Amino acid sequence: MRKPLRKAIFPVGGLGTRFLPATKAMPKEMLPVVDKPLIQYAVEEARAAGIEELIFVTGRGKTAIEDHFDYSYELQDTLEHRAKQEEMDLVSNVVPPPGQVAYIRQQEPRGLGHAVWCARHLIGNDPFAVLLADDLVQAGTPCLKQMVEVYNEVGGNVVAVMDVPREHTNRYGVLKVGKESGRLVEVEGLVEKPKPAEAPSTLSIIGRYILQPAVFEHLDAQKPGAGGEIQLTDALAKMTGRGRFHGYRFEGKRFDCGDKAGFIEANIAFALEHPAIGKSVRDIVLAYAKQIKS
Repeated sequence: MRKPLRKAIFPVGGLGTRFLPATKAMPKEMLPVVDKPLIQYAVEEARAAGIEELIFVTGRGKTAIEDHFDYSYELQDTLEHRAKQEEMDLVSNVVPPPGQVAYIRQQEPRGLGHAVWCARHLIGNDPFAVLLADDLVQAGTPCLKQMVEVYNEVGGNVVAVMDVPREHTNRYGVLKVGKESGRLVEVEGLVEKPKPAEAPSTLSIIGRYILQPAVFEHLDAQKPGAGGEIQLTDALAKMTGRGRFHGYRFEGKRFDCGDKAGFIEANIAFALEHPAIGKSVRDIVLAYAKQIKS
């Protein structure tokens, strides 16, 4: 019987150097898109997909993430005394139920594979999801929820994929593609950050994974890959051909919020859909568009 997906890992130990100096004293995952930090979007997506156990792999200087998902008694007391019920609900709804959050320290940033490996004892023998807060997906049905529906049908490993320009394949884990059926693609192989001329396709993994615990057997080797880091893609490549492994072309728009331009684009896109400020932002964007044309 297939085990249900109940656990998720959030690797949040990175240094965020591309956003310095903003991230000198603030985790990059706490950068706001409109009125919520990136990590909150990822957690909300996970909970919408039925995830019950949230595992954060943190590093030095990441206590703001822990504080964000905890009660702030002074703030809530002030809001209560000022009868600001809407604001109280906003900060209260961020806090997961007791016992559903765990924090693991990644002592040094050694790559995504290492971050996932650090959580192995909390995962045990269960399937689990990995969500990268840098990858923000705007979709009618949350990306991970789409993937869970697929996982419940096919099992095995499922990764979210999208086509990227060939000149950008050296930024991603890229699939060697097998049979395709609708949005599902069989994964015959994986290459981490291949040169454009050597990439087996342009179908690339973005930061959403549903994985089987067997991946830890390959991560145990702690073998560095591209960039001298322990790459999750390298471990996944060893799992191809040994069981069900699919890429899923998700529905929605992905924003690379680890990139400054992508982060700005995400803020514009989410602001345009925001019920309170959408119209005002649309007017601002149109006004700037007219200036550019002139």
